[in-house]
Amino acid sequence: MKIVFFTISFFILAVGICGSPLVTRLYFIHGGKRIWFSSWLQTAAFPIILVPLLVGYTRRLRRSTGTKLFYMKPRVFAAASVIGILTGLCNYLYVYGNSLMPVSTFSLILASQLVFTAVFAFLLVKQKFTAYSVNAVILLTLASAVLAMHTSSDRPAGESSSAYLLGFIMTLATAVMFGLLLPMVELTYKKANQDVTLTLVLEMQLVISIVATAFCTVGMLINNDFQAIAREAKSYELGETNYYIVVVWIAILCQCYSFGVLGIIFSSSSLVSGIVVAALLPATELLAVIVYHEKFQVEKGVSLFLSMWGFISYFYGEIKHNSNNNNNSDNKQKNMTDEEIGLAHLTTIAP
Repeated sequence: MKIVFFTISFFILAVGICGSPLVTRLYFIHGGKRIWFSSWLQTAAFPIILVPLLVGYTRRLRRSTGTKLFYMKPRVFAAASVIGILTGLCNYLYVYGNSLMPVSTFSLILASQLVFTAVFAFLLVKQKFTAYSVNAVILLTLASAVLAMHTSSDRPAGESSSAYLLGFIMTLATAVMFGLLLPMVELTYKKANQDVTLTLVLEMQLVISIVATAFCTVGMLINNDFQAIAREAKSYELGETNYYIVVVWIAILCQCYSFGVLGIIFSSSSLVSGIVVAALLPATELLAVIVYHEKFQVEKGVSLFLSMWGFISYFYGEIKHNSNNNNNSDNKQKNMTDEEIGLAHLTTIAP
């Protein structure tokens, strides 16, 4: 069951992680300027989650009367609320960095989240590392480091060095925050004191999204973003209708991103989720080069190669580790069977 859910989560995450930075960048390069509004969009599509939750509740209600509307316990709700606040802050940093940097560079810097995920996973959930997982973390970190050496040549036309540097810092801060959030979600699953089911995953995403949206709503109110949306839509380079299409798709794709991440943590671990995210980011980079005709320098090629190498290294190690565990289990079972046969033989020949 978890393998099926992992596969579904992987494809949903792939759609979200490849699409959301591209569409968010589309918003900014054609006249969008509202950072808090864009941050708000990252989780504003949370009502979508209500559909599968209501379907699940209806099914439970048919099986037994007195079924609770919410499966989540108060301690999980409290943890999800804290994660929601941090998610709102992470969304602001994410959008700020995306607004100032080319998507291809932004994506590869964001891939450095893996090293922070590894550190926080070790501290919070006592993540065990193998030689392959360590190798993957090192390679993916090197991929980001190689890219960071020559990012100045990738600065968008008309953008100052200070603005570009600020975008780089914001993106790196996003990577740190994201690296913290993944193990926090896994820790919440471990300390939930209740069965971690698909319903709980969806409820957690709902609470996280509502709290993060509320956090960004406060920022929008302070910055007067609600009054500015209609004016911005009318002056948008692609037209008013396309403006609203773009912002709706930002919200939908970001919700796919969030669900995919939580789903992979549920079916595996925060470290695996971080590795999948880091491995999918180069695909976003390639799409950015194709869609926005961004530069593809040598260092980006090296970074892409190291990222894919790290991804393959990790999953090869996992397959080999699982294969060894299965062989050991089979050998143990065989040895126990032989031992039982020997005991039975001794019993037979005993006087």
